[in-house]
Amino acid sequence: MPNWGQIMFQDAASPVMFQLVSFHDHALIILTLVLTVVGYALFALMLNKHLNRYILEAQTIETVWTILPAMILLFLALPSLRILYVTDEVSHPSLTVKTIGHQWYWSYEYTDFMNVEMDSYMIPVQDLNIGDYRLLEVDNRMVVPMNLEIRMLITAADVIHSWTVPALGVKVDAVPGRLNQIGFTTSQPGIFYGQCSEICGANHSFMPIAIEAVNMKSFMNWVMKFKG
Repeated sequence: MPNWGQIMFQDAASPVMFQLVSFHDHALIILTLVLTVVGYALFALMLNKHLNRYILEAQTIETVWTILPAMILLFLALPSLRILYVTDEVSHPSLTVKTIGHQWYWSYEYTDFMNVEMDSYMIPVQDLNIGDYRLLEVDNRMVVPMNLEIRMLITAADVIHSWTVPALGVKVDAVPGRLNQIGFTTSQPGIFYGQCSEICGANHSFMPIAIEAVNMKSFMNWVMKFKG
């Protein structure tokens, strides 16, 4: 059962996710205004006792309630299309990581470094430490440097999976035989969790994603340690 602070989006950890949360608030404000006007008109019509049985048409009000919703849709569509474009844009990546979905774990390959490959399995409940998250902790986290654009190349080895990290605003299908691409930038250090979002078999719920964002020095130390 979620707490009151867990029924909305996770805290944004990337510029794209921050824009998505802002657009969500923008859409809710417009929705609240529309519901207020429609509710007022509804109650006004219900409580109004004045009638005019000779009215056949009202071109003015019909024009208004045609143009006004179109303008409201434009206010929603323009920022939505902009965010959609920004989400798919990968301009100048500083690091490329390839992830492959398997039944039922993820594997990562750092294509900019030689011999940096790993499999990431969920840690069973009986092996968790105090403070670890059930069904989210993995034995090998994907480590990336923060404040740098990361390009993800995503595919699958068997069935369709979906590589999803809500705090980063990332959700990409992993399709066998196809290489999908997306970019993200972590704006703060931390550990960000995700899960496969495509029903991929019996253990679909047991292939989590854990991304650890660190500074560049810590990242290079991790690479050297991993290669050593």
